[in-house]
Amino acid sequence: MTMLKVIEVLAESGESWEDAAQNAVAEASQTLRHVRSIYLENLQATVENGRISRYRINAKITFALDNGD
Repeated sequence: MTMLKVIEVLAESGESWEDAAQNAVAEASQTLRHVRSIYLENLQATVENGRISRYRINAKITFALDNGD
């Protein structure tokens, strides 16, 4: 049996929501092993001078726990 854990993360990018999601996975992968998936819950953006300046996501990242073997 595989045990999975889910954490909630916030990430942002000046490029796109996709880039923000990639940033979240890259950052989580630095301290977590066996990252399996990301679920984007909430997309937000900040606007400056009539243009989107920052893309923000609220996401859940799923990873497998080590089984101790």
